[in-house]
Amino acid sequence: MIVREEDPDSLTLGRLAERAGVSKPVVYDHFPTRSALLIELYKWIDTERISSFAEMMSKAPKNAQETADLLASSYILCAADKTGEFHVIGAALAGSEEKAVVFQELLDNCVAMFVSVLTPHVGISPKSLQQLCVGLVGAGEALSVAISRGHMQHEEAVEAFTALIKGISGAYSA
Repeated sequence: MIVREEDPDSLTLGRLAERAGVSKPVVYDHFPTRSALLIELYKWIDTERISSFAEMMSKAPKNAQETADLLASSYILCAADKTGEFHVIGAALAGSEEKAVVFQELLDNCVAMFVSVLTPHVGISPKSLQQLCVGLVGAGEALSVAISRGHMQHEEAVEAFTALIKGISGAYSA
């Protein structure tokens, strides 16, 4: 992958065509702009992360505490993206209106997953839980960025995130 081996600035449509061994028109048929390419790559990485997260969460925890532990560790593992590619590509798209729309869609999907996982363990309205989950997902993203920048160890982030989730699930337990 060009982003992994070189840097995001090296990922151009011409460079992609060269690396793929195809002509530029073939690449331009699929991606009209570099931003479109980066957005598709961004979505693909997120889809991989979400699939891993959903698979880990399908292990059916038994109670609120086990759910919080699994939710925190699974999310941080998936969001931390040890290669940093997701965050690097996101940064390359900074300021792009398209990226803002896509990023919000990805965050909304994460919030919906958190709501579905926590609903059986809390006794609050769906709207209130959704609002709290927006905060949790924001915290999870911030913790994952801290890991990718080397400001925090993975275990520290999981511990912090678990405490946040348990605080919400404990305060509003069903």
